[in-house]
Amino acid sequence: MSDILNDFSTEALTAAIKANLFEYYDYLGRSPKAELHEDSLMKWVFTGISNSFLNNVLHTHLTSDNVDEIIQQTLASFKSRNITKLSWWTEPGTQPTNLGEHLVAHGLIYDNEEPGMAVDLLGLKGVPTPMGLTIKRVDNLEVLREFVHAAAIGFGLTESSEGICFDLFAGLGFDLPLNNYVGYISEEPVATAELFLGAGVVGIYWVSTVPEARRKGIGLAMTQAPLWQAREMGYHVGILHSSDQGIGVYRQLGFVEKCKMGHYVWNAK
Repeated sequence: MSDILNDFSTEALTAAIKANLFEYYDYLGRSPKAELHEDSLMKWVFTGISNSFLNNVLHTHLTSDNVDEIIQQTLASFKSRNITKLSWWTEPGTQPTNLGEHLVAHGLIYDNEEPGMAVDLLGLKGVPTPMGLTIKRVDNLEVLREFVHAAAIGFGLTESSEGICFDLFAGLGFDLPLNNYVGYISEEPVATAELFLGAGVVGIYWVSTVPEARRKGIGLAMTQAPLWQAREMGYHVGILHSSDQGIGVYRQLGFVEKCKMGHYVWNAK
């Protein structure tokens, strides 16, 4: 784990928001059920789950002479593994600087820049836990299966992806830097959240609620639970990547937008 971040400047928080995400993907790639590749040209990770969030090209260092050939080879490699959805990140430092133009030429679409948000955990605004909601940390395979099932419904994953997702997280175990959480109503798993410690901050991922349990404050309570845990461990900053629709919800906990994170998405036919 990285040293705990104490710098609340926009520059430091922006760097941490981005670094935590890339460290998260790197950690997922350590699962025996994922594949992580890194060489002088690029770094990518894929999980086999049919979701662009979970298959990513993270770093690209190409030239104008080889960029189109390498993009084509990379997409073909993913497709040969039955991966037809991925995100291709073009953060500062990417080469060539006009990589986005080449990605579009190969059929990728620029995704709207998602807000990167941060919160001072010492000033975290508590929200009440909805009546009947209990939250449990995943610490065994049985609870993990409930986590994956609820997340699959919440995110609309396919049945085959649910099985791959279970194997992915089972391969990582139950210890930090990654913890998963399940929310229950009447002993039925209805919501999920995930904590990842990296870049000196706590990142929140996999916040989902099954359709019939939405708009009841459950997602907000699920986001809050791992943040409290991180604060108890001495962490000072929480980060997450929000949709435009979620900004107002996360602001209720004190999250503030610090940056935008754009990327290109490939959905092969």
